[in-house]
Amino acid sequence: MFVRRGAAAAVVVSAVLLLGAGCEDPAPKAAGSTAAANKGGASPSATASPSAAAVMPSVIGKKSTEAEALVKALVTRPVEARGAYTDVTLAPDHGAWAVCFQTPAAGAAVASDTAVELSLVAPGTPCPEKAGAALHPSKAPAPAPSATPPKPAPKPKATVPTDTGSTGGDGGGNGDSGSTGGGADVYYANCTAAKNAGAAPIRRGQPGYRSALDRDNDGIACDK
Repeated sequence: MFVRRGAAAAVVVSAVLLLGAGCEDPAPKAAGSTAAANKGGASPSATASPSAAAVMPSVIGKKSTEAEALVKALVTRPVEARGAYTDVTLAPDHGAWAVCFQTPAAGAAVASDTAVELSLVAPGTPCPEKAGAALHPSKAPAPAPSATPPKPAPKPKATVPTDTGSTGGDGGGNGDSGSTGGGADVYYANCTAAKNAGAAPIRRGQPGYRSALDRDNDGIACDK
């Protein structure tokens, strides 16, 4: 009887020991595991990584509609569009116009309030070499007229032919080359020529009169 009670007591003690082992607090082990994890490094979720800054895309060569859509995804301010040529007015509907220049440049960091400018050209129009150029530059002004007009060319002076004919009535000998007496518009080589022309006698002041034909100097040439 005593043996049975001793065995029963031993079973009870074993059961108590087993229950005690099962009820141990696992916290120390968990704490150790947590410490080991912290020793290895902080959790990735402990610090948030900073967000990447927005970068201006390259929109040169793109149509205005596509370029503005790319820019509006980054900034809240309206996109300012303008003509690339100073003498070309930007059309109200410029969606098909192409971008020649952009500000800011491609790759530049932009914030939500960054002002963006796009310089555009109409379809089929080449981009200028530099912003602000004129598509149809004005022609150079004509030189101003001179204050003093040019002087006209001098007229050639009239020359009176000299007579080598006779001063007498028949006009055979050499004569002088004196004054013509007002008949310089008509010339007779000698009195014979004057008579053949029906002009003799020729009085002083009449066409064809000259002192070389007036032999006696009486004012009448070729009178003999």
